[in-house]
Amino acid sequence: MIFLYSLTSSLLLLLLAPFLLPLVAWKKKYRLRTLHRLGVGLNHRLQIPDTGRQQPVIWLHALSVGEVTSALPLVRGLRRHLPTATLLFSASTKSGMQVAEELVSPHVDLVFDGPLDIYWTIRSYIRLLQPGLFILVETDFWPGWLSQLHRRKIPLLLVNGRISARSLERYRKFGFFFRPMFRCFDILAMQTRRDAERLTGLGIPGQRVMTLGNLKYDTCPPGRADRCPAMDRQTLHLPAGGPLWICGSTHPGEEEIILAVFTELRSWIPDLRLLIAPRDIARAEEVADLARRLRLPVCRRSEENGQEAPVVILDTIGELNGCYPLATVAFVGGSLVAEGGHNPIEPAACGVPVLFGPHMEDFAEIAADLVDCGGARTVTDRDSMIGLLAGIFANPERRRTMGRAGLAQVEKNRGVVNRHLAVIDDLLQQRAS
Repeated sequence: MIFLYSLTSSLLLLLLAPFLLPLVAWKKKYRLRTLHRLGVGLNHRLQIPDTGRQQPVIWLHALSVGEVTSALPLVRGLRRHLPTATLLFSASTKSGMQVAEELVSPHVDLVFDGPLDIYWTIRSYIRLLQPGLFILVETDFWPGWLSQLHRRKIPLLLVNGRISARSLERYRKFGFFFRPMFRCFDILAMQTRRDAERLTGLGIPGQRVMTLGNLKYDTCPPGRADRCPAMDRQTLHLPAGGPLWICGSTHPGEEEIILAVFTELRSWIPDLRLLIAPRDIARAEEVADLARRLRLPVCRRSEENGQEAPVVILDTIGELNGCYPLATVAFVGGSLVAEGGHNPIEPAACGVPVLFGPHMEDFAEIAADLVDCGGARTVTDRDSMIGLLAGIFANPERRRTMGRAGLAQVEKNRGVVNRHLAVIDDLLQQRAS
């Protein structure tokens, strides 16, 4: 099946090349990255610096921003644990590359664009990089890519793996395609027991599936919440003083509710501030327009000479986690609408009370644990959000209690990186022997 996939994809590329090449040449945003991902000029671009490092060579790959930030604790841990290893890091999307260049590059030897899943391109990357271990972060499964690594007996490790209900349905329906791909992995390290059970339910051998937890539990340094790396209000164009409500990774249909709630809350909390981080930063101006329609002064974080405003739209990449330590309370988006929710660990790790909607399917176990410990609450609509927020803002002790409970839950689950490092050691030893 994988052979047919590789053959078909190669033939399609050849057939579509006359149509794709003009588009790539015309669109500047595609031109260079597409050529890079096809392996053009590979020998010149992927020059690994001679730092005196020895084997092993470890290649980590992440899809986009979320996966890159998930990988960061593991990358830091690898550099500390294997200081002489050569660490290579690739990302698929432009935004993922931007975050990797900023956050990951200080800890690795090389950051580069991930290859397209074309047979000769993958072969060139593997021949040049000569990895002793390949680590895939969360997702971005490409059967040709994984198959070539597997055939060359390069150990494959999936980290921070998760399977949503939607993905599970697709994997079951096309099991003939996905099962051989998953079996290329030596170890599939999943975030939760539910993720692991879903994978073994697809017919993947249980000895290859582990539950190691979510790497984002180790995002902030252990200890107190104020050790999380923080932004500052001035940089964000937020007025000094007053409680701050941060709404992270929001989707269409949520910002209207958030802004309506904020408008009502300001009637009795005049110095309340709001920071909204839309999941797609291309929607920043759309969200700002929603605020203006409600006559709310608004500013975008990226405005160089932006005036301070009670509503700020975070339209930059990779800064949300650094904003959470400033928050009085946080709302995790993608949860009031049916988007599966986003990761609530980041605000909880900073000792911040967390709210989210009923649609947390992609993080069901983590969300349930935070609710059970008292660090988070579920809201269902505008009225329930107003009621909960009013109570939290009015009661400092309640805020502290929720924040401490969420942080304690995160602290209890720390050590995820160390568990991954033990697995990596085993795979490298097997490779060496």
